[in-house]
Amino acid sequence: MSTSASVPIWVEVVVAVLLLASAVFSVVAAMGLVRLKDFFQRMHPPALVSTWAAWCVTLASIVYFSALDQRPELHVWLIIILLSITVPVTSILLGRAALFRGRQAGNKALPPALMPKQTGSADNATPDDAG
Repeated sequence: MSTSASVPIWVEVVVAVLLLASAVFSVVAAMGLVRLKDFFQRMHPPALVSTWAAWCVTLASIVYFSALDQRPELHVWLIIILLSITVPVTSILLGRAALFRGRQAGNKALPPALMPKQTGSADNATPDDAG
């Protein structure tokens, strides 16, 4: 690879803006993590905003290395695609685990668990079902 002197200034500006945007997103996520009150509120900022920050870093990497090598460098897309798939799934699993643990601990502030609809309940019994 060559040095950064072979990269046009407009590429460096685009990369710098994307990296600064990533830093701002990360700071916003950290502030949300610190300021929000409970676990469920704290889950959202890091999951959502850190994914945006990762997208900015990925785009900066693609732009810089594509300009440096003078050909498209797209293998970085694999990282962000996997990250974009796994972060929401992980957030859902963490939320469900926290709900389960909170309900087991008897936290009355949590919503009750959804109960499946019973097809043969006493409310819907016909006279033939009575026996």
